[in-house]
Amino acid sequence: MVNIDTVYQRVLAIANKEQRGYITPQEYNLLANQAQLTIFEEYFIQMAQAQAAVGNDTEYSDIIKTLNEKISLFKTRSNLTKVGSFFLYPSDMYKLGTLWYSNTSVLEDGVKIQEINENELLDYYNSPLTTPTNSRPLYMRRTENIRIISNPSITSGVSCSYVKKPSKAEWGYVVVNEQAFYNAATANNFELHISEETNLVTKILQLAGIVINKPELVNAVQQK
Repeated sequence: MVNIDTVYQRVLAIANKEQRGYITPQEYNLLANQAQLTIFEEYFIQMAQAQAAVGNDTEYSDIIKTLNEKISLFKTRSNLTKVGSFFLYPSDMYKLGTLWYSNTSVLEDGVKIQEINENELLDYYNSPLTTPTNSRPLYMRRTENIRIISNPSITSGVSCSYVKKPSKAEWGYVVVNEQAFYNAATANNFELHISEETNLVTKILQLAGIVINKPELVNAVQQK
């Protein structure tokens, strides 16, 4: 993780050195989260581009390995809750991975749930070998939830792997004599890989230059 205060102090130091104005804690927290989300979303764009290009087989310079290392910080697994006829996505989900169903408390004993498109469902029902059952369940993604098809109907025991969204970053502070001082007890660090510290500083300064109407700050950051 990247320390939220370390980044803020670097942002303030550069902004003050360039005499481009003060960035308040409230502004910083808004810009920090926008910068974190931008960097996070760029991982998947870069991954798609790297997978389409010729790979690099060296252990540490392979961009795909590097991106996988950064994305792995956000990979997790969760049980899904059924409401009505559908299972709900995890509230912090960014990208869905694999679904499993287990009728025991041991998730490793479960079966993988196969994803299909809605127009394929009739074909699966037309063959005894592919008709959905509890040992051969299917699912279809919807915008707001997931439909799982099986016989009998599955009501629980469904889990998924997924990539979660970064948690909200927060520079916690207390005000003393009208001055804000860092409070680690109420702060939340960035969830990004430690190697993204400089990238965060740069993006926050670029955003700050736009928000506080200081285009010269953007130019100064780009030059540095």
